[in-house]
Amino acid sequence: MVTVQDSGRMERILRKEGSKLKSRVVIKSSKSGMSIILDPDCTFEELLSDIAAKFKQNARFWGSVQMALMLEGRELTAAEEFQIVNTITENSSVEILCLIDQDAQRIERCEKALNQKLMELSYRTGQFYRGDLHRGESLDSEASIVIIGDVLHGARVTARGNIIILGTLKGTAHAGISGNEDAVVVALEMAPLQLKIGTCSRQYGDKGRKLGKGPMTAFVENGMICTKAMKKSFFNMINFN
Repeated sequence: MVTVQDSGRMERILRKEGSKLKSRVVIKSSKSGMSIILDPDCTFEELLSDIAAKFKQNARFWGSVQMALMLEGRELTAAEEFQIVNTITENSSVEILCLIDQDAQRIERCEKALNQKLMELSYRTGQFYRGDLHRGESLDSEASIVIIGDVLHGARVTARGNIIILGTLKGTAHAGISGNEDAVVVALEMAPLQLKIGTCSRQYGDKGRKLGKGPMTAFVENGMICTKAMKKSFFNMINFN
């Protein structure tokens, strides 16, 4: 990340750039890192050429830094934004962590598109539930379900498919309620009261003892429910169909 010393050096470089060059590309410092003002009238290829030249000439001054980037002055497509970021990284040791967007309407459009994609994913793969389940509460799904929260002691969740808990499981989880013993139960922290998969069941008691460190998966093997630590991304291991 950018240190105070780096920020001071960056400010001096940017002042030098702003006073020395009047070109199609103007680089300024911002609270988050860097702002590049782009000429709205020249071609995009000319912009890329200027950006490449500026960052290549000053590569040793920039050094190896990480920062956010704001692009101003003209409308850009996502592909053009990517090309600019790629040009910066190819001609310097600057790593762009993210793009900052001040266009409120575009932010709203992106959020709408993201929500639509989430709904499509939910429709194809199961259901999503955001929030914690407390004592006495239950959640039932006709497909697989992803819970973004905790299932606390005394709470219960059931699903015809898999149960994925992006939090702690302290209550009861029953996956594959239609008899599917290929279903799994996954939790970032596994300390259940009871686990059920298909027709198999296992009781763990009331003490809330963790079954292991980190993400765990529960599955049926030889007619018994087994649990093990997950050594790779569990999303790559689970079939949501």
